[in-house]
Amino acid sequence: MREQTRAIKIGNRIIGGGNPILIQSMTNTKTEDVKATVEQIRNLEEAGCDIIRCAVPTIEAANALSLIKKEINIPLVADIHFDYKLAIAAMENGADKIRINPGNIGSSDRIKAVIDVAKERNIPIRVGVNSGSLEKSILDKYGAVTAEGIVESALDKVRIIEEFDYDNLVISIKSSDVMMCVKAHELISKKTDYPLHVGITEAGTLISGNIKSAIGLGLILSQGIGDTIRVSLTGNPIEEIKSAKLILKTLGLRSGGIDVVSCPTCGRTQIDLIGLANKAETLASAYDLNIKLAVMGCVVNGPGEAREADLGIAGGQGEGLIIKKGEVIRKVPEDKLLDELKKELDILAGK
Repeated sequence: MREQTRAIKIGNRIIGGGNPILIQSMTNTKTEDVKATVEQIRNLEEAGCDIIRCAVPTIEAANALSLIKKEINIPLVADIHFDYKLAIAAMENGADKIRINPGNIGSSDRIKAVIDVAKERNIPIRVGVNSGSLEKSILDKYGAVTAEGIVESALDKVRIIEEFDYDNLVISIKSSDVMMCVKAHELISKKTDYPLHVGITEAGTLISGNIKSAIGLGLILSQGIGDTIRVSLTGNPIEEIKSAKLILKTLGLRSGGIDVVSCPTCGRTQIDLIGLANKAETLASAYDLNIKLAVMGCVVNGPGEAREADLGIAGGQGEGLIIKKGEVIRKVPEDKLLDELKKELDILAGK
């Protein structure tokens, strides 16, 4: 059961309020480089990104947002640290949401200046607190970085903004410690109804980052907590979208897209199953079909193991089987397996 958070509008999308969980990513181009940034965002859109965030470390980056926004179709979030003027400039240049930590923006006058523009333009603010940026008073109180400290710090920042009579907010509390992050989300979900942006920060490279994110996000989302997610990986942002989609689909929180299952290979395997499975997964990603595709390594167990799949291929010695709804429909040479698979996918897609 999803936690009932309040609905917040970000550009042409809505998070919270029981709406579908949206996938976010962040560009790693220089925001000032409009062409490169737009190209990356378009690729992320195509991969399934719902909301995109760009770093705004300079006034040139803030000004570039207006040009970037004209060329993309998803909401644009500006990531601001330290300089309140950049937050104002980002909103004036069309940012659909800003991400700030009120603790590093400066005096209350500066925070108020940012909130005044947000109010005027009805732009939501994501209040972000990371375990690595807790203030000394919180660390002294708890003796170390703790889930309780992260939550207290985040709610303190929320109250700062609420005191200026603004509540168009999204909360983000992140830690690279997976279980601490899970506990923090469990705690904060009982204390506020603001929508939560969920992720494991600085999760790591493709393998370690995916494992940490899958465990952390899985534990949090399975409890009905979370309204938008980012899988933070050190690598191509496209990989973040692929991982986020699979996490949501595995949890039953998103449908659509082909679910590719493949066997781990064994001594019976006589084809390049690893290469075949990766190519099949890449091929399948181009189809918006809500089906299961099985890629099996041998003709001994392949048909049986693929029985529950809508479509499958099973390799043999120099040849393979095309399987549909558990039934073998034809045998083809190994080098034609992918071509034949594509034909079947085209038929299912009505091409």
